[in-house]
Amino acid sequence: MIKKILTALALVSVLASNAFAAEYTVESSSPFVMGEPTSIAVTVEDDGFNETMVDRSKNSALIPPAFGSKTADLRGSGEPLTPNLASPYIEKPDSVLVTYSSATVPPLGSSFSTDVYIPGIDGTSGGLYYGNEIFTPVTEDMYYPAGYLGKIEIPVIGVTARIYEGTTNDMLAKGAGHFVDTSIWNGNVCIAAHNRGTNAYFGDIHTLKSGDEIILTTKRGTRTYRVFNVEKISVNDTSNLQATRDNIITLITCVRGQADYYRWCVQASAIN
Repeated sequence: MIKKILTALALVSVLASNAFAAEYTVESSSPFVMGEPTSIAVTVEDDGFNETMVDRSKNSALIPPAFGSKTADLRGSGEPLTPNLASPYIEKPDSVLVTYSSATVPPLGSSFSTDVYIPGIDGTSGGLYYGNEIFTPVTEDMYYPAGYLGKIEIPVIGVTARIYEGTTNDMLAKGAGHFVDTSIWNGNVCIAAHNRGTNAYFGDIHTLKSGDEIILTTKRGTRTYRVFNVEKISVNDTSNLQATRDNIITLITCVRGQADYYRWCVQASAIN
């Protein structure tokens, strides 16, 4: 009898232990389990460069250009979605030259000039307005017999270089390179070159000052530009390569010791 009672008590003890073992606690989920809000997340490019200052809002959005148009494949082209907040470029009024103001002084301490046109100012009321982009594509008839597209001269730093189509190492080993899919005459002509080595044609462009002249020669003619902007930009910033209504020239080169992160950008506006 005693044996049966002990067996029954042991069985009850086992069942009670199993009941307690089945109990557990559920922890609440951690914050942002579905991902952090992108509106406050830091954006980092593949090269690790911090891009938190890049405007990715609708203020910088562009309406895509028409399919098959000259700028259809040009990055950064198209009409601004909010034109009053977007592109700084405007149509240049005839025979209008304006003076630098405190709001438009180049960031590198460039000297002032009274006859330098600054895209973005109408020269009278100081207001902004917008025009259609202009563009001259590279065609077979634009090439010289030796295979280049033209010549760039920057007298103040002693630069004279032929311009070839493309910005590959092979092209830049021969001279300056024209950015593919940017204009070659009217609008924004975009040129790159090395900043060091044998063909370091753009090694000193960051020393240019407001009003310094840049001369472009192509089969369309010869055009003189005056510098209005010298700045260091992110390696990922291609906004200065977009098509414009103004006839300007944009020069790009690496920054010594910072080639993975920055580029020198010089822009000049046509005076003829």
